[in-house]
Amino acid sequence: MNYRNQLIWQRAVQLAINCYKFTRLFSKSELYGLTSQIRRSSVSVASNIAEGCGRRSKPEYIQFLHIALGSLRELDTQLIIAEEVDLAEKNLFTTLLNKVEEIQSILVAILNKLKA
Repeated sequence: MNYRNQLIWQRAVQLAINCYKFTRLFSKSELYGLTSQIRRSSVSVASNIAEGCGRRSKPEYIQFLHIALGSLRELDTQLIIAEEVDLAEKNLFTTLLNKVEEIQSILVAILNKLKA
């Protein structure tokens, strides 16, 4: 299975790109704080989807999708905190948070289908 052809991987990569661009708006003093955390967790989502596709068994694939889901939930939390401490205009967070929710829904649906 080629992970690059999967819609979930493509959306996760786009989310990571958007997070990198978005965190450029943050204060430079935040570079080693939430900026770094947001970037790492967003990259982790797509990376774990890709790694899971390279595994030999369905249970291993499911495990990596769970890890991706965990990273996505970390990202959600980090974005909420960044919003609450005013690292950027509040309305700018809406698009990213909506994408996080969309990808989370897709991941949960894939996991439920694989486990059925």
